[in-house]
Amino acid sequence: MKSELQKMLAGELYNALDPKLVSRRNRARDLCRQLQTSPASDPSVRRELLLKLFATGGDTVSLEPPFFCDYGSNIALGEHVFFNFNCTILDVCKVTIGDYSQFGSGVQILTPLHPLNAALRRKQEYGAPVTIGSDVWLGSGVIILPGVSIGCRTVVGAGSVVTRSLPDDALAVGNPCRVIRKIE
Repeated sequence: MKSELQKMLAGELYNALDPKLVSRRNRARDLCRQLQTSPASDPSVRRELLLKLFATGGDTVSLEPPFFCDYGSNIALGEHVFFNFNCTILDVCKVTIGDYSQFGSGVQILTPLHPLNAALRRKQEYGAPVTIGSDVWLGSGVIILPGVSIGCRTVVGAGSVVTRSLPDDALAVGNPCRVIRKIE
């Protein structure tokens, strides 16, 4: 029988109140709280926290607190990823981010989904992974919905809500976000 963690990561219905999942979320929240209060003048403290928080990429990520996530351990960062202030990643499923991608302030990356059936929604949820390629730039306030993939070198304009996957080398904007032109 699968654990609630295994079901969660597989995008299947799972119980978010499972004690092991609650413990993992508490760990991430504690690390994020420590990150928020860590001194900017002591980068070694922040680096240690980032290495503990992320599955990969904590050694080269640049991040301006505050930063929020559900688990952290489900976030795989490439080299030299940058997060500006107040970014949130709800990582009930895997979030993969390529090298040199940049995130403006207030970006939200969301993987959780909830059943439409109210009785089921009271007990379980599920999710879909998000994949972001290398050299992507997301403007401030962009929201990435569950199951979306964003191609390499794509730029998403500030305030956009990305409901569908975007190709490589695209400039995309709006709510819902749409490709307006190819980037040459």
